[in-house]
Amino acid sequence: MGWSISLGRIAGTEVRIHLTFFLLVAWFAIVAGARGGQAAAIDAVLFILAIFACVLAHEYGHVLAARRFGIGTRDITLLPIGGVASIERMPEKPTQELIIALAGPAVNVVIAFVLFTVFGAGVGLDPAALENQTIDFTTRLAFVNVMLVVFNLIPAFPMDGGRVLRALLSYRFDRAFATRIAASIGQAVAFGLGFLGLFGNPLLIFIALFVFLAASHESYAVALNEATKGAAMRQATITAFSTLDPQSSVGEALRLLLSTTQTEFPVTDGGGRLRGVLTRDGMIRALSESGPDTAVLDVMERDVPTINCRAPLEAAVSTLQQSGKPLIGVIDDDDRVVGIITLENIAEYMMVAQASREWRRPPARPASGE
Repeated sequence: MGWSISLGRIAGTEVRIHLTFFLLVAWFAIVAGARGGQAAAIDAVLFILAIFACVLAHEYGHVLAARRFGIGTRDITLLPIGGVASIERMPEKPTQELIIALAGPAVNVVIAFVLFTVFGAGVGLDPAALENQTIDFTTRLAFVNVMLVVFNLIPAFPMDGGRVLRALLSYRFDRAFATRIAASIGQAVAFGLGFLGLFGNPLLIFIALFVFLAASHESYAVALNEATKGAAMRQATITAFSTLDPQSSVGEALRLLLSTTQTEFPVTDGGGRLRGVLTRDGMIRALSESGPDTAVLDVMERDVPTINCRAPLEAAVSTLQQSGKPLIGVIDDDDRVVGIITLENIAEYMMVAQASREWRRPPARPASGE
């Protein structure tokens, strides 16, 4: 998402567009122009923009439904394969998730209905004919919205249908199990799309990769939430760690890097307060650009978040994920750093928690007669 630019805020939510989106527009313009000249190229660009206006409206369906339940949205990013609304959290109540998931496709249903009934879009169009520019603009756009509804309701992550499936399963099973089922279906769909893409459609391979990674991420995120729910901060806090002084040099930091297993070093002042963090990549970059005598203060990452040691572990994980930093500092009531939490030790905590659950699980009872 780093290659995206802001288009401003609409209804309180920032809208961003990924730079690769412009490559998609250029591609369709070139292909259409080669077939039908300048007029065809302009029509193709306008049609792509109209499709993404519908995609944006779809995402706002999710945003407004989530807002109804007190859940904010950081931003919406438009990608060549659709839109992504960065909702701060998904509700754990199945009914709320069901409403939020269905709100997006519902917007496309309304758009298609208006285009068919008010603007006179034709019916009976073969989806394969959508690229035919002799068919009127309104009819093509109406059928794109129908296809968006059908595609998004495939019962697999990351499509809205996967969230619908999880919400329905959550009425009967726990959320983690419901997520694993929906994510597994999503990965199966990804393999299917990738296989079809091998027969001449590279875009399907790209979509398959996105679907597979998104399904895996969703499954991991829910497993992480389940593992940290109700856990104390101390259960995943690194308390034995080395720190750097703001006046330290990169050379001193490199000696610590080679003599310990740490790859990120908190930089603390004389009162034990966190000033920043120096990462392994930052050290290597500074060594090659300005030498070992470079002051740590000049190359460390600043604005590293901290969290009180009494906070729940799930709050620490949320802070770490949202910050984009390699670690967060765990502080006492005097703002002194007493521990650190990194993504790596959170992953290790998850493995330990999973193994503990497996160990405590009662053995299956043998079948009668054995």
